[in-house]
Amino acid sequence: MSSKHHKIRVGISIGDFNGIGPEIILKSLKDKTITDFFTPVIFGSGKLFTYQKNIFKLQTNFNYINAAKEAQGGKINMVNLTKENSNVEFGVPTEESTRMAIDSLEAATEALLKNEIDVLVTAPINKDEMMKYGFAHAGHTGYFEEKAQKKAVMFMVTEDLKVAVSTHHIPVADIAKNISKEKIKKQIRQLITTLKEDFCVQKPKIAVLGLNPHAGDGGVIGKEEIEIIEPAIKELFDTGALAFGPYPADSFFQPEKYKAFDAVLAMYHDQGLAPFKTIAYEEGVNYTAGLPFVRTSPDHGVAYDIAGKNLADETSFSEAIFTAIKIFKNRNEYRELMENQLRPKAIHINNGVDEDLPTEAE
Repeated sequence: MSSKHHKIRVGISIGDFNGIGPEIILKSLKDKTITDFFTPVIFGSGKLFTYQKNIFKLQTNFNYINAAKEAQGGKINMVNLTKENSNVEFGVPTEESTRMAIDSLEAATEALLKNEIDVLVTAPINKDEMMKYGFAHAGHTGYFEEKAQKKAVMFMVTEDLKVAVSTHHIPVADIAKNISKEKIKKQIRQLITTLKEDFCVQKPKIAVLGLNPHAGDGGVIGKEEIEIIEPAIKELFDTGALAFGPYPADSFFQPEKYKAFDAVLAMYHDQGLAPFKTIAYEEGVNYTAGLPFVRTSPDHGVAYDIAGKNLADETSFSEAIFTAIKIFKNRNEYRELMENQLRPKAIHINNGVDEDLPTEAE
């Protein structure tokens, strides 16, 4: 079936149910016409979601299934991971809520790898708690890298602002030794590919931020810009990549500056995400770029402080759903376009004979 007519199957992992995960999922799916646009497949618990929908006074009905491959269009499907009651304690992580978060993520990922769902949208998790119970990664990105056996880029996106980070969840003290010329070059190339294939940008322009204050100030406040970042940018630029910088991070995120570029590569987590979350507010989406599958999430955490109070805003989660759908369609259309472009065509040779005129033999 053509990607233009395929109703996307959106897998959803529920995160920590003592946070705002189920609430923002339910609110994102509350419109009765939502299944006209995609087929939701939640990996969770019917009893848990029934309990929470009653708290938030939402009239959501579920189609209970045992596996994602049984999902039906026109319905909100629930892969029932457990038939037991869940002990909800809003505002605090528990062993039960943490293990459910792990089970939901693993079941959804397995379905994604089997193509039983088309994209995956993950609700917020408590990374520290999950690691206590055997989860081996300090976040979703490392987990999906392991599953895909491929390095990814944490890419925070809105319509107007897209920010990637060179280093993910590592201590500040380790940032400088975790950047390198080759790593930056590889990440910029990946951003260019992602922007072309997933966001339909024909000639992506990438801004690269410096590591040190004032981008090193000519080597006075650090030499990483001179020794690592600038050479990486120059080598790529000389091959035709539209990469520019390094720019001082403290003055870059002004509309007239960042809007001149299609994406920004920051050197570390807070350097990129602090301004992104300030500018994007509740509309930002976290996209794991560079993998063979599509995974997005909202740009916020579990928000224990407002859990169960009916205060959570679902905007970012809704944006994550529709961003995943858009990327999936863009990627498939790009592949179809490239396949058609590369397909051999019949060559008509002009032999100088006008086929409309009779030949001498006639």
